[in-house]
Order: sequence, then C-alpha cells, then structure tokens
Amino acid sequence: MSPEGPPHLDAAQRRRLLAIARDSVRRRFDGDESADPPPDALDQTFPPASGTFVSLHRDDDLRGCVGTLTGDGPLPQQIWRIARSAAFHDPRFPPLQPDELPDCEIEISVLTPLRRCAPDEVVVGRDGLCISSGHQRGVLLPQVPTQAGWDREQFLAATCRKARLPEDAWRDPAVLLQRFEAEVFSEHEPTAPAGEVGHSGPTRSS
Repeated sequence: MSPEGPPHLDAAQRRRLLAIARDSVRRRFDGDESADPPPDALDQTFPPASGTFVSLHRDDDLRGCVGTLTGDGPLPQQIWRIARSAAFHDPRFPPLQPDELPDCEIEISVLTPLRRCAPDEVVVGRDGLCISSGHQRGVLLPQVPTQAGWDREQFLAATCRKARLPEDAWRDPAVLLQRFEAEVFSEHEPTAPAGEVGHSGPTRSS
C-alpha cells in the first residue's frame, strides 16, 4: 500500500466491513431505507479511505460493482451506501433479488489516493488505473489485469476502452493518467491482503 493511503485494515476491521455490506443489502430487502448503518456497526475505529468499491459475485460471475474514487465519510458509512448501490443500482444488472443474496460473495476494495503517473510507472498487480479526458473517464481496479492476464500496455488500452477513448489514448500527453493501489478482501478470504470501473460518485465496475 502507498504511504499516502489508508493504514492496513486488521482482520476484525475487515470482517466488520464485510458484515456491514451484507447487512445493508439484507436490511434493504426488509424495507430499511436508512442512509447510515445502525449505531452498533460503528463501535470500531476505522482509518480514513480515499475511495472504496463493493463487488458482488454469484457463482463466480460479477453481479454488481459500484464505488467511489474519493472518500465521502467514514468507512462504515461508505460501505453501507455503496453495497446498496452495487446490489440495486448497477445499471448493467437487474436489481438483486432476496433469494440471490445467500449465494453472493461480497468483496471490498479500499483505495489509496489517485496519483498522476507516466505510463511506464504503472505496475500490473499493484496499481489500479484511472484514465480521463474531459468528461470521459475509465477506471480498472488492480485485480482486473492480473485476472485477465494482461501486460501493462493491454491494461492501459483496456482502461482507455472503459473511458470510451481510443485504445492508444494513453500515449497522448493531454490525457490524464492516474494510478492507485487497493486493499482487497472478501468473505471468502476476509483476512488476506490483496474491477473494472467507470467515476467518482458511485462508479460502476466489472
């Protein structure tokens, strides 16, 4: 993790954030529209975060992924809101149904701040990417190129495609290239350190 990013989350903090994400979706099925988690979910101290993503996977397939690139409150509140967006407001998927939740695995990515970089500074397996030009922006989480088996140039080209830019737009000095790192953990391996995405506000990922 970058020294500018949030401190390492311990196992208890990771478990709590994963539980908050699941509880947020479950309570929404029960009609709970609250913007913040219940007080008993906030009895731990969490480091500040520059951004977070929540991904839902069902039968090894993506079922929703939404996040932010900028921190907009304490981590528990961010996760509570983003989990609901991933479950119900990722426009690539229909809203999650109650009978699907037990089969869904939740994954959380806690991001470091965005840092401008040159293309040759990007390290596959360490960095996520944000490439933007004007109002067009594409984001890929660090785990995506590793899972896809991409090299650096393939990673850069894929992020350009996500931004709906030409695949070689990363070579243009006028295009903004930023990298970030992420601490990634899931219900499958909540204590092990570690998408694709589209901008700040919630942002979609695949």
